[in-house]
Amino acid sequence: MAMTAQSDIAAGYASEGAAIELGAVLVDGAVESTAHVRLPLATLNRHGLVAGATGTGKTKTLQLIAEQLSAAGVPVVMADVKGDLSGLSRPGEGGDRVTSRAAETGDDWQPQAYPVQFLSLGTGGVGVPVRATVTSFGPILLSKVLGLNDTQESTLGLIFHWADARGLPLLDIKDLRSVITHLTGEEGKADLKGLGGVSSATAGVILRSLVNLEAQGGDTFFGEPELDPRDLMRVADGKGVVSLLELADLQSRPALFSTFLMWLLAELFEELPEEGDLDKPKLVFFFDEAHLVFADASKAFLERITQTVKLIRSKGVGVFFCTQLPTDVPNAVLSQLGARVQHALRAFTPEDQAALAKAVKTYPTTPHYELDEALTSLGIGEAVVTVLSEKGAPTPVAWTRLRAPRSLMDTIGADAIKQVAGSSELHGKYSETVDRESAYEKLTAKVAPPAGEAEQQEAPREAPQRKPEREDPGVVQQVLGNTAVKSFLRSAASALGREITRGLFGTSRKRR
Repeated sequence: MAMTAQSDIAAGYASEGAAIELGAVLVDGAVESTAHVRLPLATLNRHGLVAGATGTGKTKTLQLIAEQLSAAGVPVVMADVKGDLSGLSRPGEGGDRVTSRAAETGDDWQPQAYPVQFLSLGTGGVGVPVRATVTSFGPILLSKVLGLNDTQESTLGLIFHWADARGLPLLDIKDLRSVITHLTGEEGKADLKGLGGVSSATAGVILRSLVNLEAQGGDTFFGEPELDPRDLMRVADGKGVVSLLELADLQSRPALFSTFLMWLLAELFEELPEEGDLDKPKLVFFFDEAHLVFADASKAFLERITQTVKLIRSKGVGVFFCTQLPTDVPNAVLSQLGARVQHALRAFTPEDQAALAKAVKTYPTTPHYELDEALTSLGIGEAVVTVLSEKGAPTPVAWTRLRAPRSLMDTIGADAIKQVAGSSELHGKYSETVDRESAYEKLTAKVAPPAGEAEQQEAPREAPQRKPEREDPGVVQQVLGNTAVKSFLRSAASALGREITRGLFGTSRKRR
């Protein structure tokens, strides 16, 4: 009976196209290495979920999927909360356990390394620092980071609207602070006449939240140069580059981490063209510690997440949410996830038992397993799996013994990560913080005349100088060198900079 069940289940996972090999089917404790469980690459933009209690093998499952995606030429973005995933950059180390697992799952295991780039939020980590500007982050995501209520979020939206309309770039936190301070003064109140005002009490709450964010490292994260999402979609020697976001200090700023990942998704959605159905995704995004982004989220915020998940698959991007319990993900989002890899769950308390019962209901019914018992009996490196077939139908539930990753299943250490990050192509692009003129400088220097006017005022007072003996400038040089033309070009550039539209999450999209 076990073999019949294995054959029936394996038939549901048969794939004509390229697929990720997850492992082998296990029924009644028996494993049949020829009954493979596959995840078709063509369905990965239908998203997925990897869940399970701590210590059940989630991280190794993420590593297994990521390295096969890389081998297929698909770039991957992952958060490395514990540093364990840095081993993707080194070949794995064989041993009795690896050899045994390979034999059980029918895997011709060979050690292999994959191209990895290490990134860190801001300048406090060991990877290449990545940043976002306050303007780009937008009021909705920033409100989530700051923990603002609906009224305070609305006020922050008004502040962004005013800054956008006046071409005041909000690049870092000091820019936003200066705008808020201006708008709570007498001159600022006049500027907002007809739009509503910014109350001192609400401004005080926002400013205090900004101070707390700075203390958590936000002052090194918000600024320039801003991360270009295209740098996450690199391919090296035919392999997709794995971008690992190092988060050793996750507990000190969980809201910033989770919201940054959502900002990345929003940026990818805005940047990438419509693709339709592809043989393989253009990028797969692993959203680790997913419960952080959904915790205390407003209804409007959850609606935007759901809409983004629905729409981004048409851009060729797959999203995997990784968390301990399926119930950490709202039903509206959970219903969009085609692949489920569920590691063991614990049921020690009434709350655990209720979560287990809800998790069982999210899976297709199966005659082969009692899912409530199976989910609490799974061993380390085992999972209950169901995915979408290439025809778009859910595959049978399969108790799966997962393959062992081919890369190193351990950290390579902080020193090695720093060395790899320092030699990265991205190091020269993002390592140094740039602090150009923005809202802070413009508001603190309002009394100074514009640069063009200053040049016009000073030009008549300049003493005539003998021209050097050289060729006369051409017509184009004469036109571009004209002071009036320079002033016009500066004004035009400022006008273009003010043309800001905002996407689903209020993230800015400047006209290119």
